[in-house]
Amino acid sequence: MRILVTNDDGIDSLGLHVLARAMRPHGQVIIAAPDKEYSGAGASLGPLHLLQPEIHRTTVEGIDESWAVTGPPALCVMFSRLGAFGDPFDLVVSGINPGANVGRAVYHSGTVGAALTARNGGISGVAISQAVADGGVEGQGWDDMLVDQHWDSAAAVAAAVVEALLAEPPAAPVVVNLNVPNLPLDQFKGWRHAIVGRVPPRAMDGITLEPKFGHEGAFHVRMKWGESIVLPPETDGGAVGHDEVAVTYLSALASADDGVDRRAAAALDKLLAG
Repeated sequence: MRILVTNDDGIDSLGLHVLARAMRPHGQVIIAAPDKEYSGAGASLGPLHLLQPEIHRTTVEGIDESWAVTGPPALCVMFSRLGAFGDPFDLVVSGINPGANVGRAVYHSGTVGAALTARNGGISGVAISQAVADGGVEGQGWDDMLVDQHWDSAAAVAAAVVEALLAEPPAAPVVVNLNVPNLPLDQFKGWRHAIVGRVPPRAMDGITLEPKFGHEGAFHVRMKWGESIVLPPETDGGAVGHDEVAVTYLSALASADDGVDRRAAAALDKLLAG
């Protein structure tokens, strides 16, 4: 089995390294991760004509082959599908993201975006994220939040799920989004097949515009963070807040018609009536 490990926090992220080493018992592990942080990149590939992407060999302790890519995690996955890192992969594992990717943060997460891109390319993806001090903001945690991070706990959860997926591959590719509390493994209260909530545990609460000195009509955007909130336990964010592992299976893009199609059809018929 060949396992591609990536993330959105960059090739130097400790969470990435711990996760990659935890995958070694399950197959041949290759890292291909962004050369810098791409948190919030979702499944974007970036402006390829401007990026002019490059890949560079790098070294991660305990991993035989690792690459830094000058682009977001979804691009790393796409390059892997096109053969940049050798033979096809059987699974993509993305993380460990500092900050739970739950609620609406799922839409914007580069960690989850890598797993979604894997499925688009015909293979399953697993995204693994871990809560941080103060709950993170919109699924993101930064350096001063990474207090006593229990990376090994998140890696153990990811390894268990990966082992199961490889032992009995699903009939069609899936995206498994895993979110875990920041605790020693023996302090977890269990796990829950959760639903995707609407909000993350801590959200952006507002912005103010501060004039940029010497630049008429330009403003610095000063962001305000809301307080951490307690979410319903059946949601992904609520499960993590109750010290459980949240497991969600993210659906594929599909067309939906809730009556909008009828109105759009009438408008288009009127526009294009010849």
